[in-house]
Amino acid sequence: MRSMPISRRGVLACLGGLALKAGTPVWGGDWSRFRGPNGSGIATETVPTPTTFGPEENLQWKTTLPGPGSSSPIVVGDRVYITCWSGYAEGRDDLGDLRNLKRHLVCLDRQTGKMVWDRTIDSDGQEEAYRGMFAENGYASHTPVSDGERIYVYFGKGGAAAFDLSGERLWLTSLGKESDRRGWGSASSPVLYDDLVIITASAESQALVALDKQTGKEVWRKEAEGFAGTWGTPVLVKVDDSRTDLVLAVPYEIWGFDPKTGKLRWYCEAMNTDSFCSSVAVDKDVIYAVEGRGGGSIAVRAGGSGDVTKTHVVWSGRHNSRISTPLVVDGRVYFITGGIANCITAEKGDKVFQARLGEGGNAPAGPGAGGRQGRGGFGGGGFGGPGGGRGGGRGGQDYSSPVAADGKLYYVSRGGDIHVLKLGETFEKLATNRLTSEAEDFSGTPAISDGQIFIRSSRHLYCVSLPEVRSQK
Repeated sequence: MRSMPISRRGVLACLGGLALKAGTPVWGGDWSRFRGPNGSGIATETVPTPTTFGPEENLQWKTTLPGPGSSSPIVVGDRVYITCWSGYAEGRDDLGDLRNLKRHLVCLDRQTGKMVWDRTIDSDGQEEAYRGMFAENGYASHTPVSDGERIYVYFGKGGAAAFDLSGERLWLTSLGKESDRRGWGSASSPVLYDDLVIITASAESQALVALDKQTGKEVWRKEAEGFAGTWGTPVLVKVDDSRTDLVLAVPYEIWGFDPKTGKLRWYCEAMNTDSFCSSVAVDKDVIYAVEGRGGGSIAVRAGGSGDVTKTHVVWSGRHNSRISTPLVVDGRVYFITGGIANCITAEKGDKVFQARLGEGGNAPAGPGAGGRQGRGGFGGGGFGGPGGGRGGGRGGQDYSSPVAADGKLYYVSRGGDIHVLKLGETFEKLATNRLTSEAEDFSGTPAISDGQIFIRSSRHLYCVSLPEVRSQK
């Protein structure tokens, strides 16, 4: 085992405390964290979602954001929440003064896209300079998480914070001020377990940290060298009625923790990679991971104790991805990398299909069509995740992960092509859509709730839906 010694230490009916009034829309399942329910990437409702959309088709609204970011939106009741930053390196040639950097948590009305409130957190100036690979990541890469009563955010060196649904900040806690040795920054998103907010403070302190949801005070902290090479978000895996594991992929291994205490329960040798940028996916009690940079693929059953490499590995393979997290639906694992859609069986990892997504779309081509132009299309950096180089047309990595709803897979390229595939045993591309002809950076993963798809770029948040679905609200 490598570098494991651990040395150092809501609800729809009452949103905002107000009872629902007669005529108030009742929404389906929330998309309350990165990739939705437990990070699955799968919408739980059966509401139809659009196959084709663009500026003149099925676009419910488009809202300009206060600044760039690569985090993903979340949906809680009748509101959408998204993070971004302003005041420094917003896309101009003149970056400005780092001391003016502000992080934003923005709340939008999901029906209209109107901004309900915008709250900011000032920087203390102890931040990474906007240069090199950090410019591919930026200052708002971590997706918020909600328990239906509060919104919890993480901003790397800017700390973790909690807000109530009216926008009042309840607490702010620093988790470290260290820097990633590669200069990529951090991107892992917070998750919730019981009364804990659990955060992978990878670059800032090489630690997995649990905070009390009510106070922001530290409950437990586990530090290990492996966290320094981790950018994925943990998942919770129910092993049995009395046990849940918190699972995270790190360089060379998969780790399973007790989420109540942070104690390492088990570990499994995995891919031969010195950095793990994607998150793991889980189906029932099996964890799936696909990684690049000399890595591969693995399926491992949760549970057990100590080294479970010889007892819990279901299969391992040589499939490669990089930033994007796999999607597991109906016994198949989908992952997309380098413009190629891959599908393998969840049972054995056998190839089902592999096909190139191709280009094209149903919106007019423009400066951003088919890929980003230059550095993010408007003079700034890429605002993406770590490790990929320039996105879109310059051959770099896409950072979004596939999501599923209504029998379809949705995948957003960094250049703004939004591919729609039919879920199944054969490759069937249904559409490639574009929401803008402008050059915008699309690095976030879509959120899907009640037939609405929320897609963020470096400039805007878009909502697409079918008119008949909207009319029912």
